[in-house]
Amino acid sequence: MTALDSESLKTEVFYSFLKNHFGSESFQVIPLAGDASARKYYRVVHKESAWVLMSWEPFVDDGRYPFLSVLRHFAKHDVLVPKVVDLLPQDGLVLLEDLGDLTLERKFWENQNHEVALPFYKKAIDELIKIHYHASKDTKAKCVAFDIAFDSKKLMWEMNYGFEHLIDKLCNSNISEKTKSDLYAIFNEICETLDREPKFICHRDYHSRNIMLKHGKTRIIDFQDARMGPIQYDLVSLAKDSYVDISLNMGKSLLEYYLAQRTNEGFEKVSWDQFMEIYEIQSVQRCFKACGSFASFYNLRQDKRYLKYLPVTLQKIKKSIECFTKFKLFDQILEDNGFYSNKFEL
Repeated sequence: MTALDSESLKTEVFYSFLKNHFGSESFQVIPLAGDASARKYYRVVHKESAWVLMSWEPFVDDGRYPFLSVLRHFAKHDVLVPKVVDLLPQDGLVLLEDLGDLTLERKFWENQNHEVALPFYKKAIDELIKIHYHASKDTKAKCVAFDIAFDSKKLMWEMNYGFEHLIDKLCNSNISEKTKSDLYAIFNEICETLDREPKFICHRDYHSRNIMLKHGKTRIIDFQDARMGPIQYDLVSLAKDSYVDISLNMGKSLLEYYLAQRTNEGFEKVSWDQFMEIYEIQSVQRCFKACGSFASFYNLRQDKRYLKYLPVTLQKIKKSIECFTKFKLFDQILEDNGFYSNKFEL
């Protein structure tokens, strides 16, 4: 008899799909904790094995569905992504290999000496090299990631999102139109600078909660929003992750390892200073966007879980802004409005 742990799962669609796949009714479906997305995940247990069922919007498996398009392109270039076991496109169901519950985030926090996790972070860099260089070189492939980009318009949208949800809605800051105009000029310069950088396929959300560890290997998830962009976008996501506290030394080690592996792939060496200048500019943009996301979860659905990540992420922004005198106004606005000292305990 099928054991379902949620009434919402007791539908003919779930039942028929899983029954047809296993040829049996002796399976169990266990809801998994949700993340910040609209996707729902369930662990499906049958006999001694387990899988993960992803439930999302109905789709057509025509090579343009982002989740499968990116997954197949990454797998083609040996990026360690979950295997697709079965799917039911018209009902938005995809049955996947179960990668377990051990994230890179958990591995980081399980030891007082966080550098114990460094080898696993280097494995995450190895996968990033495959994404940035192996997958990006295959330009004849019909992966949807090649069709969208972190251009100045998209990057600016993310900055606007940060302003709207953090500064305007969450904190209700009273900023004059003149100051706002000057701030948006800074946003525009940041985005145009990043847009001028060479573009490679970016995972887009390459942080410790989207990197699983299974049998000692890193496995990559949540890649469906991949698009073209500067290599620093993913590196900031990993090394300036809001969910962990990577030290400056550890972060530097990861960047040095990345650049060494890049050179090993036959790409020309880059100036460390030039690379780091773009890295810090990208840090301002990416971290501010993350703040907007954390604030929006509260603004839109009263979800307080992510507010605790705002202070540490704002400090990352501060350290990066201080590298550039031309961005001083942005730093001053955050300082004068108390963002650096706010604990966001609503």
